[in-house]
Amino acid sequence: MTLLLAGDIGGTKTLLATYRLDGGRLEQQRHGRYPSQAWPDFAAMVSHFLAAADSLTTEAPSHGCFAVAGPVIGGQVKVTNLPWQLDQQQLAASCGLDSLELVNDFAVLVYGLPHLAADQQQALRPLPAKEPLLSAPLAVLGAGTGLGTAIGVPGPSGLIAMASEAAHAEFAPRLSAEWRLKQWLQDDLRLDRLSVERVVSGTGLGHLFRWMLMEAPSADSHSLAEPALAWAAAERDGRPDRPDLPALVSAAADDGDPLSAGALSLWLGAYGSVAGDLALHCLCRGGLWVGGGTAAKLLHRLRSPAFLEPFSAKGRLSPVLEAIPLRAIVDPGVGLFSAACRARMLAGSHDTPCP
Repeated sequence: MTLLLAGDIGGTKTLLATYRLDGGRLEQQRHGRYPSQAWPDFAAMVSHFLAAADSLTTEAPSHGCFAVAGPVIGGQVKVTNLPWQLDQQQLAASCGLDSLELVNDFAVLVYGLPHLAADQQQALRPLPAKEPLLSAPLAVLGAGTGLGTAIGVPGPSGLIAMASEAAHAEFAPRLSAEWRLKQWLQDDLRLDRLSVERVVSGTGLGHLFRWMLMEAPSADSHSLAEPALAWAAAERDGRPDRPDLPALVSAAADDGDPLSAGALSLWLGAYGSVAGDLALHCLCRGGLWVGGGTAAKLLHRLRSPAFLEPFSAKGRLSPVLEAIPLRAIVDPGVGLFSAACRARMLAGSHDTPCP
């Protein structure tokens, strides 16, 4: 049996775990959660985690993968919002690993997608009659604070994860309301161009609701008018102490507020259209997954026509999109699991993809 090391490194918290590899199957052995900013050095954190493991077992991990919040170039990365500069060769040596890989924390999801169990994902619509092509590309996107995108391409040794900046492509309005939103956002944020992420993200939902307040009569009396002003001021100044306007809008929509429901519906339409564009870009016949911090919270809305119809509304190519399996990731620990799946690949073992 082989022991693997996996990590999910973020600006706020870092998750570390060891997994036992037995017959190709992963079984989590130990798990640790660390406040990232409390550690001046990441290698010291890993050493602390592994030292605690030594008291329980004499076995040491041989292969590892760390998902990192930041762009990985040449095996090196400067972690976003932390003073850590990581080098995978140096980390492999300090951790005593035969092999180690650093992967962007969104791109790493690609390695976990084919292996997600039923309780880690939910179908957004009935799955196509045909099985997804295991030899075809797959893709994932997820709206959180920003919008993450990644593509998986089959290679001779399994999937190859390709980080993507598709979220920074130009936002293309489909509706007159989206066109007015684009003009207002560019003026309000003083932008020469408007990227997809400015609209399709949690932050984008906040801006979209602010625009709807501007267009609505008697907006000053709306219950979210003050939180919207406070959120916009904090967003402009880069302050973390702000109301969670996107969450407030979602909750108000669930409570029947027409303005919030309209904002969420317009946002879902833009999200669905962008998801469909990504599916066309890479022809991900192996499936497209919706992840990010909003997927599990908005699952019922991602299953609604507000999201699904714009996803498939691509003219002559609509039948292509109808045949693509479309799922949501609902497991908050999917980043760590996906890193473990990549470590398993580095160890030369591959599990059978879940149906």
